[in-house]
Amino acid sequence: MRGILSAAAYLPQGRLDRSSIRGIAGSGGGKGTRSVASYDEDTTTMGVEAARLSLRATDARPDALWLSTVAPAYLDKTNATAVHAALRLDHDVPAIDFGGAVRSATGALMAALGGGGTTLVVSSDVRTGLPGSADETAGGDAAAALLVGTDEAGPLLAEYLGGASATEEFLDRWRTPGDVRSKQWEERFGETKYVALGEQAWREALKRAGVEAGTVTTVVVTSTHARAASSLGRRLGVAKEALADDLGASIGNPGAAQAGVLLTRALENAEPGQIIALVVLADGADVLLFRTTEAIGS
Repeated sequence: MRGILSAAAYLPQGRLDRSSIRGIAGSGGGKGTRSVASYDEDTTTMGVEAARLSLRATDARPDALWLSTVAPAYLDKTNATAVHAALRLDHDVPAIDFGGAVRSATGALMAALGGGGTTLVVSSDVRTGLPGSADETAGGDAAAALLVGTDEAGPLLAEYLGGASATEEFLDRWRTPGDVRSKQWEERFGETKYVALGEQAWREALKRAGVEAGTVTTVVVTSTHARAASSLGRRLGVAKEALADDLGASIGNPGAAQAGVLLTRALENAEPGQIIALVVLADGADVLLFRTTEAIGS
């Protein structure tokens, strides 16, 4: 049986009150807060903190370390090796970067769930934007770490039931080499693409796992396209109370780390025998289904 051995998230202490943005930038703002990395924090240091928390909760040790971020501290150099060094992992544990896009973080998790051995999947992100922009307001900084393996390595918190993906090439959010900030397509056009792809992946994932939509206890929908995520959530055929809070009002959207952070929160609040669905809309749609075990209580 393969699944999640441990899960943890790291949120910087700093918070930006969105109501203060308009007074400084002249536009933007809103309600709530967003998490903000400190001056001495980056995606690597936050990834280290999340990974330490994850490994502290289990006796299992990783055979591989994968780090995914769209805001790496270095280019043309593996950032995962710094996390490897901070965790003092054995020299024969490979440390590999999965980078370039938000979907890479989900791809790393899917590869770990479908592979062998025990893999520590770390996702981390720092979201920035033009002063007063929607990206500055809605973004957030955070990291998450999921240790994936079999029940032979230790008690699983959640068994992986299966999943499905749907992919189509279209421009939603992108950043060309050398650019600091992302560009975004007109939101309504992205919504028409994402909702259809999400519904397709959702139906296929339920079919493969042999699960009925009504039996899903918690559904985590993540995307940098908030409008598409909200629209898809209403179409999945699950109870309204099953849709998990995306924490946008308190920490914002931490991009590549959002799926890991919200999945960790769902596991923290779960009881044994519940089904958790992770739905990620990013350059397509990915759906992963998990069933919690008795170990979740400890």
